[in-house]
Amino acid sequence: MIASLKGGERVWAVAAINGQMDRLRELHGVLEKRFRPGDRLVYLGNYIGGGPVSAQALDELLLARRALLARFGLLDGDIVYLRGRQEEMWQKLLQLHLAQDPSTVLEWMLPQGVEFTLRAYGGNPDQGRMWCRDGAQSLARWTSSLRDSVRSKPGHAHFFASLKRAAVTQNQTILFVHAGIDTRRPLSAQTDTFWWGAENYADIAPNYEGFRRIVRGFDSDRLGLSIEGYAITIDNGSGHGNSLEAICLDPEAKVVDRISI
Repeated sequence: MIASLKGGERVWAVAAINGQMDRLRELHGVLEKRFRPGDRLVYLGNYIGGGPVSAQALDELLLARRALLARFGLLDGDIVYLRGRQEEMWQKLLQLHLAQDPSTVLEWMLPQGVEFTLRAYGGNPDQGRMWCRDGAQSLARWTSSLRDSVRSKPGHAHFFASLKRAAVTQNQTILFVHAGIDTRRPLSAQTDTFWWGAENYADIAPNYEGFRRIVRGFDSDRLGLSIEGYAITIDNGSGHGNSLEAICLDPEAKVVDRISI
């Protein structure tokens, strides 16, 4: 589902967090001071997967949501969370018992950041390897226990279920994505490019489907912040030793504020 950020004038966008709970908490402290009545907020994915406190990063997101809703009178749809690569892989892990070659899938995902999330929810990679060898029935019991662990943390299961594929402003000036867009396809026909990205993102020609700007929150190539062109990137390497970023855009898609933690 593609979310529509209705009403309001400015939109804040937060880059890939990658499990950096301390940076996220600090960013929220600054954001709450700069947030204005009528502002909207979109998080661009990869909340988990970059550190051992991935689950705590979700707790911080939920806490900040409650604070902003209460202070600024926001509605549920005024704060949007996009599905990122890490969330997509975590969902695949919870369905690992359905994979044709679960051992190969598991070994590919673990070093991509999934091991951090697995351990954050009480799982163990060696257990996963063992159940993969034992067969689909044993593996299904293991993935079921992981889902139970997610449900045991207040709000986490609902959070994962509420993630959106992309977001647009109500006036159709800005498109927000996690990692990329396939400009050969209309927005309604996008596939997994949202999570895995596409080549030459920075070279996207202006006015794809009429949008004045495209904003992504994750760059797998780690080329750093780029907020000057048409297709901009606000990933500066959170989770890899660099800053967590947030920007604010006005109704004309101009960057009018920035937070770097």
